[in-house]
Amino acid sequence: MKFYTIKWLRNRVSIIDQRMLPEKEVYLTLRTYREVRDAVKNMAIRGAPAIGAAAAFGAALGALQINTADIKRFKAKFFKICSEIAGARPTARNLFWALERMKAVVQNNTVSTSQLTRLLVREAVSIADEDVLINKKMGYYGQSLVPAQANILTHCNAGALATVGYGTALGVMRAAVAKGKKIHVYADETRPFLQGARLTAWELHKDGIPVTLITDSMAGALMNKGKIDLVIVGADRIALNGDFANKIGTYSLSVLCRHHDIPFYVAAPSSTFDLKLRKGSDIIIEMRDISEVVKIRAIRIAPDGIGVWNPAFDVTPGRHVTAFVTENGIISPPYFKNIKRYVSPA
Repeated sequence: MKFYTIKWLRNRVSIIDQRMLPEKEVYLTLRTYREVRDAVKNMAIRGAPAIGAAAAFGAALGALQINTADIKRFKAKFFKICSEIAGARPTARNLFWALERMKAVVQNNTVSTSQLTRLLVREAVSIADEDVLINKKMGYYGQSLVPAQANILTHCNAGALATVGYGTALGVMRAAVAKGKKIHVYADETRPFLQGARLTAWELHKDGIPVTLITDSMAGALMNKGKIDLVIVGADRIALNGDFANKIGTYSLSVLCRHHDIPFYVAAPSSTFDLKLRKGSDIIIEMRDISEVVKIRAIRIAPDGIGVWNPAFDVTPGRHVTAFVTENGIISPPYFKNIKRYVSPA
């Protein structure tokens, strides 16, 4: 990759500002955990695995800023910092999973505060490093589902920009290309934040993978013409029965796939599975500001004063999913039984 999503650099966090793409490739240096929290909330960084890494790095920055040698005070302040970071966005499981790992470091080690801080930084870096390896494993398993020649449709951005590197759904596509398969990707623009148009198309074009941009409402017409062989998307939280939350518009795609008998795959790391949730209706769906719908880059496209409904995600039922691609292998139905076989409890 000729860019990076997020890095730990000398007790600072560097991220590519995804709000600026594709016009400018700008990197931000985040020096405090609140700056990291705000970057997540404002979608300077987004995508469930990338948010997880950001949360871990934010917690590590927070630990560096705690000025006390008293272990009880350190722990109290650190847990408060984690709670603040957790409030940035409610839906993506990886954010909470990463914070749980960071808190476990504090709970499971009886060392000085300075030693504990070093351990926290090491854990955050490990979470980020592991993500790239996990994505490449998903790519290895997932590419086996891709025919030698295939037209693939994807929604939102589940690429390197949504992870620390390589990507989940786009990682499967990258692995397929590496195997010599001839693929063409159709990317939904993904209203209202345009992650498909601004980010997915940018990534694929940068990698030399053929990509065609379509508006969200064009997917059904393409399927009806026989132009789509499979759909691969990412996920932000997956329940035990296979129901999953992903960017708004994913559910509609799954319905179209069922109607046209097209395989519908979800690529996500085991950290995205929430085994405490039995069904998708238990997933908290983030509601975002109406300005994202009525404006594009500060240009108003709808009348002032109208009603707006702007959920960031929808929930797709597990019965619509052909299979889940994880770093531990491909999970097929029945999901209540098989998810437990591939995903360890957090």
